[in-house]
Amino acid sequence: MKATNEANLVEQLQCAGTRNKAFEQVVRQYSEQLYWQIRRMVLSHDDANDLLQNTFIKAWSNIDSFRGDARLSTWLYRIALNETLTFLAHERNQQTIDIDSPEGSMADRLEGDTWFDGDSAQKLLQEAILTLPDKQRLVFNLKYFEEMKYEEMSKLLDTSVGALKASYHLAVTKISKFLEDFL
Repeated sequence: MKATNEANLVEQLQCAGTRNKAFEQVVRQYSEQLYWQIRRMVLSHDDANDLLQNTFIKAWSNIDSFRGDARLSTWLYRIALNETLTFLAHERNQQTIDIDSPEGSMADRLEGDTWFDGDSAQKLLQEAILTLPDKQRLVFNLKYFEEMKYEEMSKLLDTSVGALKASYHLAVTKISKFLEDFL
């Protein structure tokens, strides 16, 4: 979104008379990209939809606190990120996990997900990504799939560019090792 369009949208969000219509535009404009950001972390279509809905509910509930210091997309990404990480931590605490395969249940969910239509190579890549710690998985997904620049990620995740580059490099190394071991 162009900066002038986003500034105009933020202005409409801050005005009580135009807030509802402007928020409808926000939902239309950002739903797909937020959905895929969430979906790559949780894998389940239903969970991703629930988290997306929670993201927009939180955004709507806190719209008065949005001052426009950050871009609207960055603010929404951060809400979605927090919702996703909270969900993943809750899921991890709820599940009894095999010590030898901590991501086993997530990989099983990927295979059983009727919304997943990837081929075997895509499934293998997703299984490799699941072996990553949550933060590395997030950095990898944002850089590889979203093609997000490190500077934007830095603002979103409140982390230095150097730390993000290191996380991405470690993620790529781990994924490469997983794929080499599989093949």
